[in-house]
Amino acid sequence: MPPGGEPTEADVEAALAALSEPGRLRAAEHRVARFAPELQHILASALQEGGWFDEAHESHLRKLAETEDVEGRMEGLRTLLAEETRLGMLVGVAVGWELARELEGGPCV
Repeated sequence: MPPGGEPTEADVEAALAALSEPGRLRAAEHRVARFAPELQHILASALQEGGWFDEAHESHLRKLAETEDVEGRMEGLRTLLAEETRLGMLVGVAVGWELARELEGGPCV
């Protein structure tokens, strides 16, 4: 990666490949566990600011809870949980990326 610059696609692909190596994330897992409360607060704020869990989300959840068909309700809840998990992970990655840039002393744009 160029100093102070944005990573190229090749840089990101190489970094992702390195992260998939066995045991590579153990130290990061320990750091995350140490700062989990602060990170959870930042993630929750980012999700709220992004409008991800607004009234439409609550309305959808309420509709699912009131669904009489048990299988339909379960399928809807599974889908909602999967979507929320994916969204939380993606926003979490964005938070982590910005945290890394902040720690490097670079501009967070």
